[in-house]
Amino acid sequence: MTKLFKPETGLTRRGALKTVAGAAGTATLPLWARYAQAQTSEPIKVGFQVHRTGIGAAYGRWYDRTTMAAAKLINEAGGINGRPVEIIAEDDGTDPKRGAEVIEKFATQHGCDIGFGTLFSHVVIGSAPRAGELKLPYFVVSEGHHVASGMLNRYTLQPGITDVKSQVSAMAPFITETLGKKVTMIYPDYGFGYDHRDNLKPAIEAAGGEVLELIAIPPTETSFTKHFAKIPRETEVIYHVMVGPAVLTFVKEMGEFFGPSRPEIFGFIDSLEAVDLASPGLEFLEGTYFWEGHPRYAQEDQSEFDKLYREAVGVDENGASVSDPKDVSTYAHMFGCWETLYVVKAGMEAAGYAGPEDRAKLIEAVEAMTELPASAEHPQGAKIFNGKTHQVFGHQYISQVREGKLVKVHTTSIEDTFYPDEVDYTTQAF
Repeated sequence: MTKLFKPETGLTRRGALKTVAGAAGTATLPLWARYAQAQTSEPIKVGFQVHRTGIGAAYGRWYDRTTMAAAKLINEAGGINGRPVEIIAEDDGTDPKRGAEVIEKFATQHGCDIGFGTLFSHVVIGSAPRAGELKLPYFVVSEGHHVASGMLNRYTLQPGITDVKSQVSAMAPFITETLGKKVTMIYPDYGFGYDHRDNLKPAIEAAGGEVLELIAIPPTETSFTKHFAKIPRETEVIYHVMVGPAVLTFVKEMGEFFGPSRPEIFGFIDSLEAVDLASPGLEFLEGTYFWEGHPRYAQEDQSEFDKLYREAVGVDENGASVSDPKDVSTYAHMFGCWETLYVVKAGMEAAGYAGPEDRAKLIEAVEAMTELPASAEHPQGAKIFNGKTHQVFGHQYISQVREGKLVKVHTTSIEDTFYPDEVDYTTQAF
């Protein structure tokens, strides 16, 4: 059992921040002195595969901001094994082919120790095989079920964010018990959407409900009204999970289509990540529900860990940039970058990682992890890592739109997200 940080009784915000950054004296030492105990002063190179352009650009920008904030604190605490962390970013264009090319650059041009950060599932699926061929540990922050399903390889891990199958499994009972049993699903027509499509139906049925219709939307679609006509009249709940630059149009057109006589609506916040809930046309969302991986708005029971994480990344209590209230973060997902970097740190330290020759030791060290307590390193909440499937499991949050803000109304247990193992990566050779 590996515990990255044990919360202190009565932990203060300042005390928690010092715990992450290290002793105050360490943080004020000159840079050369902080790393003087390392066998080498060469940095740990983290190849950051970031969606700077393409449909994932909004996520990429905040993944970048979160990653740099975490790396800064890690370096202020002395780095990893006494070595500084260097983030080497490459834009993959949210494109699978470019994703594989970026992985190649990390391994052969930049000499990176690991690859890190990918979100969109089709990019992960296009990149992971090359990471395996190059024997480059590939830490993704994607949510896709592709890791835990066994379709990838031992070099690909998802230890900082839960996957769609676990999320849907935990959400389904709330939907059928609270909102309605006859569900129509609207989802994007690619890998991430397929994870929802393939896992929602059995989860809803297991919870006593029925999925009436599955409506796939091309990821490049710009108008959606024609798709709403496919929703059966007897639908009690619309389940939507849309991603991309047209999500605001999607929600506005759904409001125009239904007017005041709408079914209950349950969405994944992916549909409105980086979108201001005060945007004109979103009044229609009042009273609807959303899954959130990490509540965007600071809640009444906000933890000290969430407070310090928001402060470090530069996010206010409404989930927007402290420097621009209109610059809304991708708060439900970007914590995965922070938490994954701290898993990498713990894994490298447990493995005594010195260089690429220790990559297998790093993977084995992460595979040996189990409990990840809620902490400064894990501000989203406690988690349990399954070393066989390379997938982490954690709490899920359901929020309702009330007076233009997302208010948490339900928190699942970690056990609600479990499902039977589908692979044992530890049996695969390196």
